[in-house]
Amino acid sequence: MTSRVETPTEIRPFHVEIPEKQLDDLRRRIEATRLPSKELVEDRSQGVQLATIQELATYWGTEYDWRKVEARLNALPQFTTEIDGVDIHFIHVRSEHENALPLIMTHGWPGSVIELLDTVGPLTDPTAHGGRAEDAFDLVLPSLPGYGFSREPTEVGWNAGRVAQAWAELMHRLGYTRYVAQGGDVGAAVTDAMGRQAPEGLLGIHMNLLVTVLAGPQPAESEQERAAADQLATFRESGFGYFLEMATRPQTISYALLDSPVALAAWLLDHDTDSYYKISRAFVDGEAVGNLTRDHIVDNITLYWLTGTGASAARSYWEDGQALAQALASGQAPPEISLPVGFTTFPGEIWRTPRSWAEKAYPNLTYFNEVEKGGHFAAWEEPQLFAEEMRAAFRSLRNGGSS
Repeated sequence: MTSRVETPTEIRPFHVEIPEKQLDDLRRRIEATRLPSKELVEDRSQGVQLATIQELATYWGTEYDWRKVEARLNALPQFTTEIDGVDIHFIHVRSEHENALPLIMTHGWPGSVIELLDTVGPLTDPTAHGGRAEDAFDLVLPSLPGYGFSREPTEVGWNAGRVAQAWAELMHRLGYTRYVAQGGDVGAAVTDAMGRQAPEGLLGIHMNLLVTVLAGPQPAESEQERAAADQLATFRESGFGYFLEMATRPQTISYALLDSPVALAAWLLDHDTDSYYKISRAFVDGEAVGNLTRDHIVDNITLYWLTGTGASAARSYWEDGQALAQALASGQAPPEISLPVGFTTFPGEIWRTPRSWAEKAYPNLTYFNEVEKGGHFAAWEEPQLFAEEMRAAFRSLRNGGSS
């Protein structure tokens, strides 16, 4: 027998294989769920509606097959590597086309790498999805620390800025000297931080959520600006509950998230109005909106349950809340982004960012587009449209390929 000492920078192949007893336990817990009475209103103003959860739980406990998505994940090249003391899981798909541009994409909450899976084909093999060979990307899809198959941090300090540094190290470790980055939701905060840190090799960034609005008020002079300001105000008044709880008391909600799969499902569904009603339709009406099918939704929830990451994912909001509070208290403006920035506004987003807001946040805005469909989970809902936006946003940065 021989032994091998693993080095901290080693990249290890990863394979998903959940024991059947864990799936049996999941089904048992779903069946034993104690449900509340029906909400007293006809909309979601009191929270996730009972009919939605009943349909989801029934499907999850009796018809859903985790092994399908497990096989789908295992069909992709998956790896783990330790960065700054945390094992990071990532999917890494190299395009077969020459001079593919490396792209690292970061998911958000309550998502995971599962929300990005249907972009893999269009991004890495564009000729099979309506694109050109010169539009190809090498794709790196990491799981945020404490999400999915990445290990949870064992110390405080893992805010978006620290994750951004880890992603730069990951791309360096993979041998990429030229690359671009994209993110939405929490991933937008990470990508924004990458742009401000400007690590060597980063050519430009793209986002589909304007996270800078959380740091202060925005102009509300034009009709578009007033509409966006109203949407943002509504979110802060009636849709901010999950955000506030996780940013201030993540440990408290964690007990429910780790003990009851149905409680976890309800918590993950109660994000934004547009996404919630699309998901609800998939279960109550049996109608998928875009790519938000019952299976894809439950795939994501099941990943959270099987990895036990409801608690650690919630803590990421506390980390970013602490970092934002410290930044505001210091009175110091963050460094500007000199790299090219792309931004896409999707109509169902929590606030529909006008171009003027994006230009204020990113003076070097080189690409901006408003598309006609899609919402907060843009890559998940509309993977083909999302891929087309990535091709357009980064096209000007392709000049001779990558290493």
